[in-house]
Amino acid sequence: MPSFAIQDLHILLVEPSPTQQKIVLNHLREAGVNLVDAVSTGSEALSYLQSQSTDLVISAMYLPDMDATDVLLTLRADPRWQDLAFMLVSSETRFRAIDPIKQAGVVAILPKPFLPRDIERALRATLRYIEPEELALESYDVSDLRVLVVDDSSTARAHIKRMLTDLGIRHITLAVDGKHGITCFGEQLFDLVVTDYNMPEMDGRELVEAIRGRTDGVSVPILMVTSETERARISQVEQSGVSALLDKPFTPEVIRQALFSLLSH
Repeated sequence: MPSFAIQDLHILLVEPSPTQQKIVLNHLREAGVNLVDAVSTGSEALSYLQSQSTDLVISAMYLPDMDATDVLLTLRADPRWQDLAFMLVSSETRFRAIDPIKQAGVVAILPKPFLPRDIERALRATLRYIEPEELALESYDVSDLRVLVVDDSSTARAHIKRMLTDLGIRHITLAVDGKHGITCFGEQLFDLVVTDYNMPEMDGRELVEAIRGRTDGVSVPILMVTSETERARISQVEQSGVSALLDKPFTPEVIRQALFSLLSH
């Protein structure tokens, strides 16, 4: 069990609407959060973080000077904030708008309107992000697992690597796209492949099919992470031979359970 509790969280709220600020602040207080600071713009948030530490940033999607994706990508590009938990509050559903922030490693997305129990659930996911539980397997020494991570986004690769490392996995190879991934797969043995779906040149489905077409890739577990919502395309992925699908955003607990299910067998 994590030693960190919801009431221990220090949160920075980024919300340009005074009314929405009050609503979110009230929900956070009801959830037991005691320390929350609020700003109205992305630049104010980045300036705040230059001098203050925080456990979680909760942001609206659209801010007066930038959007939440710009803020998160700025944070992920700075070593000081690469692992900072970031939560989005938005009614945005368009794939082109929401996919970049999912790729950047947002911890949770709360749709508007949301209930107090929704934000409490998201806060608990944040706690698991801050203090993840190591993966425990009977058949493997987790530190010896060899994992190939394939994603065309450097931010997403870093985010997935961080989560795997926090679970106790040490041997992680990073591939920048599907073609690079299949090259890496041919150069060494892997116990697990974690791949994105939407990639140029060779997408995740094509990568899975290429791995499954090799004699050394028939039985290797393949976990695909995706923000894809179109049912027809997801169905194609499922039929390609992927072992499990994981929707973005995902928490350390979700990926721990997925890996336990795949590797314990």
